[in-house]
Amino acid sequence: MARRSRHRLLLLLLRYLVVALGYHKAYGSSAPKGHQVVTAIEYQEVILACKYAKKTMSSRLEWKKLGRSVSFVYYQQSLQGDFKYRAEMIDFSIRIKNVTRNDAGKYRCEISAPSKKGQNLEEDTVTLEVLVAPAVPLCNVPSSALSGTVVELRCHDKEGNPAPEYTWFKDGVNLLENPRRGPQGSNSSYTMNTKSGTLQFNTVSKLDSGEYFCEAHNSVGRRRCHAKRMQVDNLNIRGIIAAVVGVAFVISVCGLGVCYAQRKGYFSRNGNTAVNKTDQITLCLTELTLKKMDNTHKCKLCSLSDCHSIMAKTKAGEVILHLKPPQ
Repeated sequence: MARRSRHRLLLLLLRYLVVALGYHKAYGSSAPKGHQVVTAIEYQEVILACKYAKKTMSSRLEWKKLGRSVSFVYYQQSLQGDFKYRAEMIDFSIRIKNVTRNDAGKYRCEISAPSKKGQNLEEDTVTLEVLVAPAVPLCNVPSSALSGTVVELRCHDKEGNPAPEYTWFKDGVNLLENPRRGPQGSNSSYTMNTKSGTLQFNTVSKLDSGEYFCEAHNSVGRRRCHAKRMQVDNLNIRGIIAAVVGVAFVISVCGLGVCYAQRKGYFSRNGNTAVNKTDQITLCLTELTLKKMDNTHKCKLCSLSDCHSIMAKTKAGEVILHLKPPQ
């Protein structure tokens, strides 16, 4: 029994070797190369090298850019896309004359050639990292502030790669080099975060007034924003008290005036108003005195400044008003 089991095991191993050798002859072999990382500065040139020992007439070369979707860079002996106008082939390598940040990513060259063992396929992978200088940073500097309050200045850049660091300047002086004292030697309490780009004053004072600007910098370059002035003023307690007293005085005077007008009869509850378009006379009714004269009543409408007469005649329960201009 033991001899039969060993014999079967040997047969299975022989069959496995035969299948493996047949597959190798039919389809060839695949030999991936090492992984390369190439760094380039934006708008300069870079070479993506495909390390392959021999180049023959029967060799077939393809370059692909990997990602969410695979796109051809070099296919059927021709560069593809915009690489036609800003790249060239050097043997199996690609020379990009004007690299951009959009070119960053992973590339793979594939070379297939016939061999004695069948079709031979070799691959080489290259990762391209594009370094980008910062753009002009966006600086947020308040134009005014009150002393004793918390004030934060912000600076940010979205384009730099690697991510830039930030430095704040006041009146042309680097605040990072002398964080405890201002340019005039006065004490100043602030915190600068070079990673996030914030400059925070815990208790800003009038001596912190000045021109502020921020500089963003990385290994490729540096850019700074335009200087902006921040004016710090002390809180004017006397002015606030005077303004409050003035407003209260005005409100009191207006209230007394309204009360006086109501007592004198400037405002009437049952007042009537009539306008004569010809003479543009406005009648304000404050007092009405009726004197019976047969079927005609004489109404006297008086105001404080003038008095107008109206003849009122009753007819079928209606009142007809006849306006008379003042004499």
